Amino acid sequence: MARLILFNKPYGVLSQFTDGKSDSPRATLSDYIDIPGVYPAGRLDRDSEGLLLLTDDGKLQARIASPRFKTEKTYLVQVEGEPEDQVLDALRHGVMLKDGPTRHANVRRIDPPDLWPRDPPVRFRKSVPDCWLEITISEGRNRQVRRMTAHVGHPTLRLVRWRVSDWSLVSLAQGQWRDA
Repeated sequence: MARLILFNKPYGVLSQFTDGKSDSPRATLSDYIDIPGVYPAGRLDRDSEGLLLLTDDGKLQARIASPRFKTEKTYLVQVEGEPEDQVLDALRHGVMLKDGPTRHANVRRIDPPDLWPRDPPVRFRKSVPDCWLEITISEGRNRQVRRMTAHVGHPTLRLVRWRVSDWSLVSLAQGQWRDA
């Protein structure tokens, strides 16, 4: 039977078990998970936080990670500025990035979520407001959500993946993992 692990990846942790840079070691999955034979199903950038799925089943790993299966991923995104409705509509309908147009996305403004503190904290600027969005996409290009928000003039300040398909971070503390 396949094993599936839900991990709440902290900011600054690589989505792999080894670093490969011996001169300045960085935190990796092996600092948190000591289970042989499991591998990440997809990636989450070092400067992003939240849900990372790991499995010992190659077919399940491919199904979760491959864009052709259109697995939905939901992100809680703190952006610089306060996007107007037409900006949110542009994100909803897809924007043109250097590697082509994005698919439609579900986008909505949300109240600031009750999350763990980030270390280091997001830089606060009195003169520049920020806003939280919930963005659900069904593809997963490299740094896609960050590139989408930057494209519409609202760079991402903090990005937390909250859900992948039916799995979510509910009741999972930062740096902790559990079997699905």
